[in-house]
Amino acid sequence: MASNGPGRVRRVITDRRGGASSGDFASFNLGDHVGDAPAAVSTNRARLARRIGLPQSDVVWMDQVHGTRIARVTRSPGGAVPATDGLVTDRPGLALAVLTADCVPVLAADEVAGVIGAVHAGRKGAVAGIIPSLIGAMTSLGADAERITVLLGPAATGRHYELPDELADEVEAALPGSLTQTVAGTAGVDLRAGIKLQLAGLGVSRVDSDPRCTIAEETLFSYRRQGRTGRQASVIWRQG
Repeated sequence: MASNGPGRVRRVITDRRGGASSGDFASFNLGDHVGDAPAAVSTNRARLARRIGLPQSDVVWMDQVHGTRIARVTRSPGGAVPATDGLVTDRPGLALAVLTADCVPVLAADEVAGVIGAVHAGRKGAVAGIIPSLIGAMTSLGADAERITVLLGPAATGRHYELPDELADEVEAALPGSLTQTVAGTAGVDLRAGIKLQLAGLGVSRVDSDPRCTIAEETLFSYRRQGRTGRQASVIWRQG
């Protein structure tokens, strides 16, 4: 589990080590929709909450559907926010969580305005415009694009993320800068590269990326590498 440095906004990214799950989900699987034992997932989520120092009820999860809906949360919803791929809040102490296993987790914050956001940006959602939706939702709460800082978490990189030419061209059309070539010499897509350029076009230039590739890094869950597998979490919250 890795976290950012000091400050009122905290960001944490888990990996697959140190949990209670076994088999294909070994061991720190946080996804409750992948076929893992519910008791193991519950144990892992409780462990995450303890390690970040928040009540488990204050970690907000989503029922992710590869869409563009952004939900504003002002209190613990008492369960996963349905049919949502992005969350924003201006309330301290609420942790926004994104589950991934190759898609791009996006953690954004304007510390001056006290606004944070978290997005699950897979190929479909990124192409459909979830990143502009996130920035729009944050600015509607008082954030300023020039102040927003973004962390793009571990995801499939273009060296290993192979797509048919037609799909790769579709991504490039929506996210210029995404198209690349894999190590096999075939068409590849680097969603984080395209998202970073898209953010710059929206006025957000303070963007960092976790360099790890989920497909290549075996300490991370990867659907493309393994198929039946777990999910890591990328979490952001603002300390009160």
